[in-house]
Amino acid sequence: MKTELVTTLKRQATKILADLHESKEPVLITEHGKPSAYLVDFEDFELMQSRMNILEGIARGERAVLEGRVFSESEAEEKLTKWLK
Repeated sequence: MKTELVTTLKRQATKILADLHESKEPVLITEHGKPSAYLVDFEDFELMQSRMNILEGIARGERAVLEGRVFSESEAEEKLTKWLK
């Protein structure tokens, strides 16, 4: 992963963005020698957000199963009947 100083980002933003779009590799931005932020390609970020939403949905489903908040197929069908008409 590439690392850049925030001052370099300020001075060379266009070049850093061009390199980012070409390599698709995130850039770690540092301030005062410490990690501050990641710069990622827009499409990669959107894909990560989509994947996170899917994983969060799976986690909610697993919690519901563990807590017993589930319906049998016939119970679900009965509850959804009004929506399926």
